Amino acid sequence: MAIARLHGGPLDGQVLPLDDPDQDQLILPYSEGQLVYERDGAAERTGEDDGPTQVAFRFASEPQEVTPGDDDVRPGE
Repeated sequence: MAIARLHGGPLDGQVLPLDDPDQDQLILPYSEGQLVYERDGAAERTGEDDGPTQVAFRFASEPQEVTPGDDDVRPGE
């Protein structure tokens, strides 16, 4: 098992389970939108006897808010 440690942004200090310790980006739901966190360095604690592998992720952006009508709009309309 691996964990993601989040730095910066609204989820600063949070720890989340991480399915793949090699992933470079986390896109997380937040309120009415999403948050993007990007990998910040190499994995730590990768040994068998030093606890779960930890990967730091730094806040990158908060994309545009998702609204219920977004799926109804087609490109070019």
